[in-house]
Amino acid sequence: MLIVFSKRDKFSPPNVKECLVGSKHNDFDQDLQVRLDKWLWAARFYKTRTIARNMIDGGKVHYNGQRSKPSKLVEIGAEIKLRQGFDEKIIIVEQLSERRRGAPEAQALYRETDESLSRREQRSLERQMNAHNPSPDRRPDKKQRRDIIKFRNSND
Repeated sequence: MLIVFSKRDKFSPPNVKECLVGSKHNDFDQDLQVRLDKWLWAARFYKTRTIARNMIDGGKVHYNGQRSKPSKLVEIGAEIKLRQGFDEKIIIVEQLSERRRGAPEAQALYRETDESLSRREQRSLERQMNAHNPSPDRRPDKKQRRDIIKFRNSND
């Protein structure tokens, strides 16, 4: 039988909630309130909280379809859209955590939508195909630019 005291003094046992939050066996507390920048850092999308905050402020992260602030509290089931380089990921929050853990544990915090995965694969293939397109070694000089302009205007 566990007795929970209303005020905690140094001789009283901790309440159940305090035991769960500090325990190694229950890393993900569902009643936890976590800021968006801290959750993105804990889920290993960004290396530091500062980078996560800058991305949120810069409009690279959308929470439930809207721009938000780094202090926004994350809820389970929320949709987060984030851009990282050329890729755009749409993820659904599955669990909350304030702590940054290893990659396998961090991947348990979210799941990426099927639509997002297929779109990222398609864009990856497009980038690979575009890599084979010839590109000039240097800028066109004045004569070549005039020839290009003349060629473009000849079709009109």
